[in-house]
Amino acid sequence: MAAPTYDFFHTRVLRTHRLSPGMLRIVLGGPGLDALVSGGRDQRLKLFLPQEGQDVPVLPDLLDADWYPRWRALDPAVRGIMRTYTIRDARRDPVEVDIDFALHGDLGPASRWAARAVPGDRLTVLAPVVPDNGGVDFQPPGDTDWVLLCADETAVPAVAGILEWLPAGTVVKAWISVGDPADRIDLATKCDAEVTWLTRPASLPAALAAAAFPAGAPYAWVAGEAAVVREVRRHLVGARAFPRPAVAFAGYWRDGTSEDALLPAT
Repeated sequence: MAAPTYDFFHTRVLRTHRLSPGMLRIVLGGPGLDALVSGGRDQRLKLFLPQEGQDVPVLPDLLDADWYPRWRALDPAVRGIMRTYTIRDARRDPVEVDIDFALHGDLGPASRWAARAVPGDRLTVLAPVVPDNGGVDFQPPGDTDWVLLCADETAVPAVAGILEWLPAGTVVKAWISVGDPADRIDLATKCDAEVTWLTRPASLPAALAAAAFPAGAPYAWVAGEAAVVREVRRHLVGARAFPRPAVAFAGYWRDGTSEDALLPAT
């Protein structure tokens, strides 16, 4: 039997830090969290949040290989709320994990939970325990000449992780769409990076269509609202003739639809 690549960690909020009006960092700690391993870049994990009125998320015996269908079989009004997020940072001294939340007011359970979070609040995370864990989409091939990043605010934590991970001198062109100019944050990198921030209603696809791209073999990573991601991908593989394998894309959310509605059947 193959060794597990993910495990469950029962964590507590240690502190929170407002990065911008619409972005909140929550620092987590907890027993055994030193076993968590991040592949960096856009590394995914799952958060299980408590329902309103609960102190901890209700989950089945998560050490069983069949935890997912048994979680799905629980009453949706009672079971822990599952959401997908990016590991922004994982430290060893002290043992802490950062998760950055794009806040959307009262529009979703994760945003509501994060906005109210205080030290001591509890949640469970399903997180990697090996670096090569299938939860990283940003995988540029060795012959890449330059990198294109396209994102909205929900993908800013992943963009930040990618820019920190890329080696010095990498040519990067990035376009990031946000709803408020105040949500533009500093992005540390050693790359040769040009970051263009757009404030909606400015269109991310329109900005890309008007942009001049560098010469050479590209690698694109596109994440954010699903319809916008599809439009950007069509432009890149169509008008720009990017090879399909050179475009990694992910719909982090879908306008008008919650993540619960997108869960696969058991």
